[in-house]
Amino acid sequence: MAEGRIEVDNNWVENGMRPIALGRKNWLHIGSEAAGRDVAALGSVVETCKRNGIGLRGYLQSVLPGLNDVLAKRAAELTPMAWHSRQVEK
Repeated sequence: MAEGRIEVDNNWVENGMRPIALGRKNWLHIGSEAAGRDVAALGSVVETCKRNGIGLRGYLQSVLPGLNDVLAKRAAELTPMAWHSRQVEK
């Protein structure tokens, strides 16, 4: 049975990952092995914002200044989608 809500291809995913794949060699010496994890997390945030039409600059300007004061158990409130939902409600 066909599912009409699911996209047939995943080109958008591949296109989103391309800059990371191209940059890997450039990022080999950016500090430590943990830096790779950080780059992946940041790339995920950027691509989530792009894919969902969320302004990256506005999101980062809103979330980053208070990030240090947020408890880990409240991290889900800081995802781009959760942040966007709160902005729409305002």
